[in-house]
Amino acid sequence: MLSGGRFMSDGKKREYEVEERLQYKDHMTEIIRKAEDEGHFEDLPGKGKPLHLGRNYGGNSYEAQLNKTLKDNHVLPRWVELANEIDHLKEQLQTREGKERKKLVKEINKKIKEYNYACPPSLQRNKVSE
Repeated sequence: MLSGGRFMSDGKKREYEVEERLQYKDHMTEIIRKAEDEGHFEDLPGKGKPLHLGRNYGGNSYEAQLNKTLKDNHVLPRWVELANEIDHLKEQLQTREGKERKKLVKEINKKIKEYNYACPPSLQRNKVSE
């Protein structure tokens, strides 16, 4: 068990114990910390050298590295995937009539709403009308 304390309104510190099994543990952090302690990260290529991020992605270096990693692994942000889906559905809209067209417009507008919540504000789209 672990002990701790808390100051009460009378200025006295009250001791209390928290059961170890009730404490939150971040398992991934524990796994990484254990691997660090065992020296698994000591012989990595490029350790201690600066990252060459190339082009500035408009954010800080952490965001630039994240964007580079996503790009290198062909992973698109959800809002980019949605933009592609919306464009594809809009192409289909030209060949639809009646109830089928109304249903497709509703689906497109639902995706546009999700897209607008996820994308940068300057890239937001307007809903499609029939």
